[in-house]
Amino acid sequence: MSAQFTDASWHKSSRSNGNGGNNCVEVAVADSAVGVRDSKNPDGPVLRFSPAAWESFVSDAKHGAFDMTN
Repeated sequence: MSAQFTDASWHKSSRSNGNGGNNCVEVAVADSAVGVRDSKNPDGPVLRFSPAAWESFVSDAKHGAFDMTN
């Protein structure tokens, strides 16, 4: 795990409770980065994003940019 996130407070989406939280990602904010990790492997790698990149991703997700349509 990145030292930047060693003492970070990790959070899962409130929507992850329906599946037991087994297939989730967790997010933490530390200093000048946002970290994302696999909840099944908390000691594994952490993807790091700038706050601006993370805000853009979340905004796009909220507005359906990644929704799959048939």
